[in-house]
Parts: sequence; C-alpha cells; structure tokens
Amino acid sequence: MREARPSDFVVVANRLPVDLVEQSDDGPARWQRSPGGLVTALEPVLRSVEGSWVGWTGTAGVALDPFIEDGLALHPVPLDEHEVAEYYEGFANSTLWPLYHDALVAPTFRREWWHTYQEVNRRFARAASLAAAQGATVWVHDYQLQLVPHMLRKLRPDVRIGFFLHIPFPPPELFLQLPWRKAIVEGLLGADLVGFHLPGGAENFRYLARRLSGPSSTHLSAGGRIDLGTRSVRVGAYPISIDSARLRDSSAEPNTVMRAEQIRAELGDPEIFLLGVDRLDYTKGIELRVEALRELFVEGELDPEKTVMVQLATPSRERLEAYASLRDDVEREVGRINGEFGRLRGPVVHYIHRPVARDELVAMYTGADVMLVTPLRDGMNLVAKEYVACHADGRGALVLSEFAGAAAELRRAFLVNPHDLEDVKNAILSAVRFDDPGLTRRMRTMHDHVMKHDVARWARTFLDDLQTA
Repeated sequence: MREARPSDFVVVANRLPVDLVEQSDDGPARWQRSPGGLVTALEPVLRSVEGSWVGWTGTAGVALDPFIEDGLALHPVPLDEHEVAEYYEGFANSTLWPLYHDALVAPTFRREWWHTYQEVNRRFARAASLAAAQGATVWVHDYQLQLVPHMLRKLRPDVRIGFFLHIPFPPPELFLQLPWRKAIVEGLLGADLVGFHLPGGAENFRYLARRLSGPSSTHLSAGGRIDLGTRSVRVGAYPISIDSARLRDSSAEPNTVMRAEQIRAELGDPEIFLLGVDRLDYTKGIELRVEALRELFVEGELDPEKTVMVQLATPSRERLEAYASLRDDVEREVGRINGEFGRLRGPVVHYIHRPVARDELVAMYTGADVMLVTPLRDGMNLVAKEYVACHADGRGALVLSEFAGAAAELRRAFLVNPHDLEDVKNAILSAVRFDDPGLTRRMRTMHDHVMKHDVARWARTFLDDLQTA
C-alpha cells in the first residue's frame, strides 16, 4: 500500500470510507466500501479534491499506518475493544444518540464512558493534525467527534475547521440534561463553521452556546455568528443530499429496469409494492409501519392478495440491548402479519435483515410503488431522497415522516406524524389511491428539487462558507 501524505483538505469521521474484511478462506484481508449515508455523501467530494480521510477501520485492535486505497488517502485511527465499548457503543450510541433523538430511549450517563470519549476524541484530533498540511481545511463530522474541533485548534491553530452534525441537535431542555454539556459546546465552538441540517438545530446551538459560555464572553451577532472575543464562529443550516444524477442515471439503465421487473415478478406481481429501507434502529419506526399495514388488511382497506411490502433492515449496533430488543419486536410483528395474511406463494412482508448490494437497492427503489419513510426522529434521511432521484418519470409515491429532516424539502410527499397510527394508515391509502396525474406532479416536483440540490451543492455551499467564516 502506498503511503498517504498530508493534504490540503481532510475529512475526519468516526469511520473510514472502507471496512477491513477478514477472508474466510485464510486469504489476505481486503477492504470494501463502507455502507451508510456519510460515506455516500462525502466520497465524491473527497475524490474531487484529492484529500485525506481520518477514521476508524471498524475493527477493534487494528493499528495501521496511513495508506492509499482505491485512490483515497486514508489515515486509520486505532480503537481497542474497551474503547469501542465505552466511546462508541457507550457514550456515542447509548448517551448522545438517544438524547439527540428526543430521548426516545432513555440516555445513559456514565462518567467512565465520558472519559473514554474524551481520550478517543484526542486521538482523532492528533491524527487529523498529522494528516493536515499547513493551512489545510479540516472537515469534522458527527456526534462521535464533537470535542475534536476545540482539541484540533489547540494543536493546529493554522488550519481552518468545519464541523457538521448529521443527526438532529436537540432542544435546550433535553441537551441540558447532559452532565458534560459545557464541554460539548466548547468542543464545537473550536470550529470556524458549525453546520446542522435544519435552522432549528442551529438556533438551539446558538442559544446553548450563549447560555453555557456565559453572556459576558459570548455574543450572538448577525449572519448566524457567535462572537467569542478573540474570534467568531459561524453557525448555519446545510441540509445534506445525495449524488442524485448518478442515482437517476443508474435507475434508467436497462439492467436496472430489467432487475426491477424481475423483483416484482419474484414478489408475485403485486398490484401494490411497498418498500422500506432502514438501519434497524428504534428511531426509524419500522414496527409502526408494519402494524399500520396489518390494520389496513384487517379493515379491508388493502387486499393482502394484491399487496406486498419489502422491508430492508440493515443490522446495526446489535450488541446494545435496545437494538437487540428492537430486532425481536420487529421480527415478531413481521411474523404476526405473515401468519395472519401470508399465502402459500409467499409472505405479505418480505423482511431482509442484512446489507443489500447497491445495484439491487436501486432496482428496488425503481420498482417500488410506494416508499415508506416513517422515522420518529431523523436528521435528514437520505433514503427518501434516493427514492425520489430514481423516479424521474414521476411514478411512485413517498410517505414521509414530518420528523425527518427531508420533510422540510420534500413537501410534496405524503407527510405523516409517525406517532399517529391512523395518520400513517391514511397516508399509505392516499399514496396508493391518489389520481395518477396528481401523483406524477408531486413526484416530479420533488425529483426536480433533489436533482438541483445534490450532494455536490451541499458540500460546495458548506465549504465556501467555511472559507469565508
């Protein structure tokens, strides 16, 4: 592997854009592209500027020197099993994740997790300082690394630092529960520009910065700036997007169209093909949409002989109790509906608990009549935008939670309150029964928006603002 050198542009994220995969036949380990929206969003940006990426390999106990893989300069940050348990599974995903998602599951506050979170953030900051050339731009990402901007500024005052949060930022009354709230805000204020998906998150942060830093030392000024005396921090909303042109083109390829038709045939050629694509996470509302479908069958509003749902639920954080319990709940609901309404030729809900190849996913997007995106809380939800990008012809319908960040842009979707089962049911029926011309107009309006506001525009807007921050 070729050596990676310091770069003028550095991305810092919890995970590298590739995963280390051990071979089962005693062959050498190999790298494969990581799943997830962050990699999908940032990889094209990184390739366009020949930058570097700092992150964890995804495997505990692996320490590697910086290297080049598939044209990307990668700087691995090692984590041992103890750190994975306390920094990642503990503080990041059992403290911050539930707290930032409206405390749907009660967050756990443990001092030892916080201490490990600090130490790992210091390690990421040191790795970023080594990866960055003189005067470089460093873009730090997400809730796992909220202390890095302040730590990096101490190490490298010459670099320009941006931070973007990919999950919701909570209202003050929730954030203030965090015992280490002041340190988190101080960490983020180390950046020159702090970005959120929605204006509400930016406003929450500005309020907290003034309250926790003290009105005598922190002033809010015009243009979303926070004045700290010696310097100022810009705060704003930058709704993330996707590589929409690539998805549009991929969905129109003959192989994709043919595979979409094959998928429908394998499902028994249903009149209505419903699709859900999620990580298996308690924020996603998977069990709710299965229950809504079951009630529509019971009430005779939908015919199980003519309707099929495919639910992809990618495994996620399965060592955490809340996630293991969720998997049991979802699989119980799927078993229940299939037990009541399944047929000899197949179930009414096809539940797939494993990653699916990208080409296969695009074919599913292309073939599905209705996309169900019903999170209880979500920073953006790129799945909604991906589905829309695959429907340039105006076919299809999107049922979308009003608590997903994407709802602020995709206003022509069938918006629902996911806490209201009747609302979800009515939205599914509306999506299925809406008159064709009206449905086509709705989808084309959303498609035009997604094509115009793509990931390149998101990154360009953020980085341009960072340069002038």
